[in-house]
Amino acid sequence: MSYKSLEEVLRTVESPVKLLRNSQIGPYAFPVVRHEFTNWRDEQRAWRETCALLDLSHHMTDLYVEGPDALKLFSDLGVNTFSNFKLNQAKQFVACNPDGYVIGDAILFPLDKNKFNLVGRPPAHNWVQYNLETGGYDAKAERDERSFVNQGKRKVFRYQVQGPNAARVMEKVTGKPVPDIRFFYMDTFKIAGRDIRALRHGMVGQAGWEIFGPWEHGDEVRDAIVNAGQEYGIRQVGARTYPTTCLESGWIPSPLPAVYVGEAMKGYRQWLSATGYEAMASLGGSFYSDNITDYYLTPYDLGYGSFVKFDHDFVGRKGVEKMAANQRRKKVTLVWNGEDVARVFGSLFQNGDIAKYIDLPLANYATLPYDKVLKGGKTVGISTYTGYTYNERAMVSLAMMDVEHSELGSEVTVVWGEEGRGSSKPTVERHVQAEIRATIGPVPISEVARVSYRPK
Repeated sequence: MSYKSLEEVLRTVESPVKLLRNSQIGPYAFPVVRHEFTNWRDEQRAWRETCALLDLSHHMTDLYVEGPDALKLFSDLGVNTFSNFKLNQAKQFVACNPDGYVIGDAILFPLDKNKFNLVGRPPAHNWVQYNLETGGYDAKAERDERSFVNQGKRKVFRYQVQGPNAARVMEKVTGKPVPDIRFFYMDTFKIAGRDIRALRHGMVGQAGWEIFGPWEHGDEVRDAIVNAGQEYGIRQVGARTYPTTCLESGWIPSPLPAVYVGEAMKGYRQWLSATGYEAMASLGGSFYSDNITDYYLTPYDLGYGSFVKFDHDFVGRKGVEKMAANQRRKKVTLVWNGEDVARVFGSLFQNGDIAKYIDLPLANYATLPYDKVLKGGKTVGISTYTGYTYNERAMVSLAMMDVEHSELGSEVTVVWGEEGRGSSKPTVERHVQAEIRATIGPVPISEVARVSYRPK
């Protein structure tokens, strides 16, 4: 029997947790882009030591919203302030459910007066589109799905040029000094004879830009950048390496959308597709609860407290205000003990049960990774995005710790692997859980990212 909506699917299962825990989808896909251009170790080194070119053209959803009420729509849904939003500026848009828990986040680009582009994973886009269609806003939306879904060309290409030599590369490819623009502000560059929009980004803490333009110009712009960057050690970054940038920048890309229960969200669940992200995403890891709301996260859990502004009404404002007065968790980086990680790998070479395999450089085996973090046998945090960074010579994870257990330098234990020898996900082999010691570190873990991620 086929189902049309997420709500219909949820009626057929014991709980939302069971639905997501046994989903057959693996980690979030980064399609089309070559797996590796050289090797992931050198590709990671490039954004720290020389220059990296990252292709973001395929894995994100774009939602174009245009009309007199377009800005009002985003203001009504976002925790962000829009009182100072300018045409040459971008914003990390964060949307919550009526109780104040995060549905999703994405980058919002103003393209023209009353015209915006929302770029990122689908949950935030779905929520915006639903409210646009049901809220009586004077605006329209056009959706450009990621390449994995639309099987055709996108509207725009999107690249990032990152690293200590990024400015030199951009100066050579444009033939002029790069403009001195602030973090998350935009300008226009001319590359390969084309006018290309550029966002001052710095995803891994180094000087860098995110550039985008019409799809048909993508190949010539990319080739021009690669050619200009040869003398500066530029490396193209493949799909295997790209998602590990988050480990160094400290951005958690995979919060579970807070949409699965509650009468206030029922209409939205009826609108959501039975084959969409919210219905198909897989939940994995050692953190277990039968209550889906235990997986919900607040803006403060995710480190978005500085984005929250109570200068406007937005969906979930009352809930977020309560959270602001009682922040339970703090985002940190966990640096895993190398000997314990080696022990997990070593189980592959011994008779008997193995520990859950740790893939490199990104260890996620589910769309929504949630591992429990212990202190004295008690769960005191959630580890949610795990991988290896050659630049730090460490396996790390991004985590949210109970505030009273978040002191830098203290030791905790990450439980790696799933209960009961593992779920039915095809990415999960039969295994036993392993306890891995970890030290609480700052976020971002990269010193250069902490010092200069948002330069003035």
